[in-house]
Amino acid sequence: MTTEAEIANESASEIAPTPIARALAEDAPGMRLTEYCGVRTVSALADEAAEIAAALYGVAVHDLGWQRRVAVTGEDRMRWLNGMVTNHVAALNAGEPESGAGNYNLVLNAQGRIQGDCRVWRTNHGTVHEPKSDGLELEITAHQTAAMKTHLERFIIMDDVELTPIPGWTALGVTGSKATAVLEALGMQAIAAGAERVGRLRATGGQEIVVLARRDMGRQAGHLALWCREEDARTVWQALVAAGATAIGAETVERLRIVEGIPAFGVDFASDTLPQEAGVAEALHFTKGCYLGQEIVERIHSRGQVHRHVRAMEIFPDGQEPVVGLELTAADGKPAGKLTSVAHVEMDGVTRWFALGVVRTEAETGMAELKYAGGRAQVLTRVPTLTTTTN
Repeated sequence: MTTEAEIANESASEIAPTPIARALAEDAPGMRLTEYCGVRTVSALADEAAEIAAALYGVAVHDLGWQRRVAVTGEDRMRWLNGMVTNHVAALNAGEPESGAGNYNLVLNAQGRIQGDCRVWRTNHGTVHEPKSDGLELEITAHQTAAMKTHLERFIIMDDVELTPIPGWTALGVTGSKATAVLEALGMQAIAAGAERVGRLRATGGQEIVVLARRDMGRQAGHLALWCREEDARTVWQALVAAGATAIGAETVERLRIVEGIPAFGVDFASDTLPQEAGVAEALHFTKGCYLGQEIVERIHSRGQVHRHVRAMEIFPDGQEPVVGLELTAADGKPAGKLTSVAHVEMDGVTRWFALGVVRTEAETGMAELKYAGGRAQVLTRVPTLTTTTN
């Protein structure tokens, strides 16, 4: 997945491999790497069908080395950050002083346009820099981190706030409905499903692990991020595989994102997009008070609607396979939108196509089928069901 931010900010020579990509390439010289979210990572590690089946119905381990953590410190950090992002940061951990929690956020400019996305994590276990504090961290993809930090720091005026990247750590993803058994094999208690929680644990081998449990609303697979020291990444990866996880590559991670209908900044929505257009309602909080760009968000919320939305779709080709940029039309032949992400999934000998795309509001009436020259598209209202004989 190459994003507009990657194209603008980085050349291929500057994009470094992740710690896990380096380790796996050392173990298997010639392993193919690909660019993804501002890093180079392993493209594929097993058969496509086996990888997607593991992620959906078993447990898969994959590289998340394109994620970055930034500590938000200083006495004014809570008030300031709550005024910079679209979700309710100050409400995290309410009534749960011993736990950590997180949520998904957008960062806007004064005109209400999206400048990037991130997760905010709050934990009373503190941060690397303030281990006993009420810690705040941002989790941001690598290709956004520099621009996001620059944008946010412009609004630190008279505030006691500092944004500090947390070096020396990398993340591994653990995805799938059977992740609990694998985590328990490493001596880690699984974080409750359906919640965004953070905890500090130690694996059986003694490696310190920071577990970030994500909830992507309405998604099919559970998603965990295990953060460990870069020097421990190979050991933790090997332990997860030995405990039963199937190693998968970035191609399957991207495929799963599209099947689950998760929009990506710089791909499905960008810096000219309004929050209500982006298809990420879980990032918006309408009663928390003022934040940068809030006036525009509230005006749309209370007075009207936007003219387009990012939507998840299933595609039914009839002679022409779908591609990014493909124009869609409504039943009456009028322009209806275009595709921004496309992926196919092969399971049980059947190929199914999924996509995300920008769809005009007037074309969504009754969620009618959309058409293109070589097939049709159906807007999805829920995550599709995929079957497998190995399920």
